[in-house]
Amino acid sequence: MVLDVGEVLAIVDWFVITSARNSRLVRTIAEEVETALKGSGGGPLRVEGYREAEWVLLDFGDLVLHVFLDEVRSYYELERLWGDVPRLDWEAEPAPSMAGE
Repeated sequence: MVLDVGEVLAIVDWFVITSARNSRLVRTIAEEVETALKGSGGGPLRVEGYREAEWVLLDFGDLVLHVFLDEVRSYYELERLWGDVPRLDWEAEPAPSMAGE
């Protein structure tokens, strides 16, 4: 989920919120995003939560990525807390098909 929080928060424009069913997946998602953005020259300004891997926060300046453990996301309900801000309709591109290879 992508929330446009720029109109209500002066320090960030976007929250990206996602979750996973276990701590290892939470950590892996955060690491993959961090690696991908570092490769394009944009590493995070601040990182929190890797040790516990229940809520990893990657602060990229204009964008903050929240990667939650499913039950922690349900507990904090950031989507409800920020329910009055616009949401960006976003879908990941489907994985390339392996058919014919």
